[in-house]
Amino acid sequence: MQFELRPFQLSDLNSLVKHANNYNIAKNLSNKFPFPYTQDHGVAFINLALSSTPLQIFAIVVNGEVAGSIGVHPQADFYCKNAEMGYWIAEEYWGQGIVPEAVKLMVNYGFKTFDITRIFARTFDTNIKSQRVLEKVGFALEAELKETFYKNGTVYDELIYAVRKPLNV
Repeated sequence: MQFELRPFQLSDLNSLVKHANNYNIAKNLSNKFPFPYTQDHGVAFINLALSSTPLQIFAIVVNGEVAGSIGVHPQADFYCKNAEMGYWIAEEYWGQGIVPEAVKLMVNYGFKTFDITRIFARTFDTNIKSQRVLEKVGFALEAELKETFYKNGTVYDELIYAVRKPLNV
């Protein structure tokens, strides 16, 4: 399926809120991603997405609407050669090949844009689809941490996947 990664725009607010306001998405993301997802949350997120130079967060646009988001976030201190990746896509687009392609694009962007050598992503042990996305695009499982995530009254294991910068990038 065709999609585009591009910077967020204030005009994306309605489609962002429309697709982000979904418990099935929020349950697999950090508590920074609220449910219900309101207009105020959308405005705050778009402002956050536009606040970094260079940009760290991009809109995933399908059929002219923001249907998701993906970001690569450089870390600090002795983690400074690392960046964390996070992403989500509207439920109606799950399983259509968009997220693996978006992850590949962001990995390339991350390694070319930031002075990093590793990109990692953390997922709930129950989020099999996200694990498969990461494996499909070359991320390796580096760690399984027992009972580290707490969400909605339940404790989950945390899986950490990572990819290393190729020598030629």
